[in-house]
Amino acid sequence: MTQPSEPQTPASESLDAAPSWLERDQAPRLAYHYSAPEAEAADLPTLVFFPGYRSDMLGSKAVCLEQDALARGQGMLRFDYRGHGQSEGRFEDATISDWLQDSLDLIDQLTQGPLILVGSSMGGWLALLAALARRERTAGMLLIAPAPDFTRDLFFDRFDDAIKQQLQEQGFVELPNDYSDEPYHVSMALIEDGDRHLLLKDTIAFDGPVRILHGQDDTAVPWQRSLTLAEKLSSSDVRTHFLKGRDHRLSEDAELALLIDTALELSALVAGYGFGIETQDQGA
Repeated sequence: MTQPSEPQTPASESLDAAPSWLERDQAPRLAYHYSAPEAEAADLPTLVFFPGYRSDMLGSKAVCLEQDALARGQGMLRFDYRGHGQSEGRFEDATISDWLQDSLDLIDQLTQGPLILVGSSMGGWLALLAALARRERTAGMLLIAPAPDFTRDLFFDRFDDAIKQQLQEQGFVELPNDYSDEPYHVSMALIEDGDRHLLLKDTIAFDGPVRILHGQDDTAVPWQRSLTLAEKLSSSDVRTHFLKGRDHRLSEDAELALLIDTALELSALVAGYGFGIETQDQGA
């Protein structure tokens, strides 16, 4: 059985508070921040932020989205997967299945009503998987440099024979990380488990609105992957926004402003307000 270890953090305290914890039987505790929607924004979908590989809920994209959501009383959940950030567990032992289960446990135990899943890099893959697992709850998605299937075609298929042999014999490899001094730890278990969740070979049966942001100087996840993803989604309401000269992070002020505007537009669309409406002025 899973349950939050303490009450939900009030919206006004969420940004400065210590994390709450989801206690689970025979699984690592998960750190999270959750602000329930306030009455005036009760019809807006709750935002759920999925961090990237070796990233966490303290990144600028997650925090700025929360700040904006709290300003209008919109519900927001950000969290750390096991082995990431403040959550318990060893990163080296976890797989896509584990991180997906972490995400679903948090969504199921903490949130109610329609959701917009916001996923960055690996978090984009997990958001897609979560949307398929919780179709009745997922009203829309906002994906930032999404990396579905990365364990196969961005990792294993690009490894040379020596790295593949090391993976087979040792069970893991450590690779240079352009975004941190700490190398990427890639296990054979991660590769094999990732193969059970590949999405881009078939139609992705999600019919809600999807917005994708991707920098065209992204060396970690090629921007063309977002074109492929847009084609594979069954939804007729998919919009891709490519940012020339921008890299994988998309964390500069202008990029964060675009992220916030896109989340607001998508939230208003799902709630039935149309585009560009300031929801706090509508008595939402």
